Amino acid sequence: MLDVPDDVNTLLTGKLALKYSGSDLQAMRAIAAAAKKRSLADFNTAFGAYPQELQMDPVVRKHFNSLSERMLEKDLCRIIEPYSYVQIDHIAASIGIDREKVEKKLSQMILDRKFSGSLHQGDGMLIVYDLSPPDAIYETALKTIHAMGEVVDALYQRASKLR
Repeated sequence: MLDVPDDVNTLLTGKLALKYSGSDLQAMRAIAAAAKKRSLADFNTAFGAYPQELQMDPVVRKHFNSLSERMLEKDLCRIIEPYSYVQIDHIAASIGIDREKVEKKLSQMILDRKFSGSLHQGDGMLIVYDLSPPDAIYETALKTIHAMGEVVDALYQRASKLR
């Protein structure tokens, strides 16, 4: 939930967690390992391997959809990281889900600014842009304009007192 899968192993091997060792903790380890690898397939495998612990637990079952969506986003990011151009069909085949769902999720991620890119639907391509650092000149120009606005306001107040 907090996107810190590395901490799970530390917590589960602690002194307090040792007395609760069992399949529940193994299920947590499997989910954490899938999150660390950013793999939706491993996440679904872990969820299927521990049905009693994960599917029957009302808390986990309630959060499964959001966890699954986050894992899909992480898996998509993992797959598209090395590319600047990649076919949507390749992404869908890599994850093992249908093209329409991948395309919909990618467009949502672009709109949510999870990564910078665009979908070229005619060619079935995803174009990934490098994130450019913010321009320092832009920030300086904004500060200058703000300062000029304050100067104009001060001059207006002085001019109105002279009348």
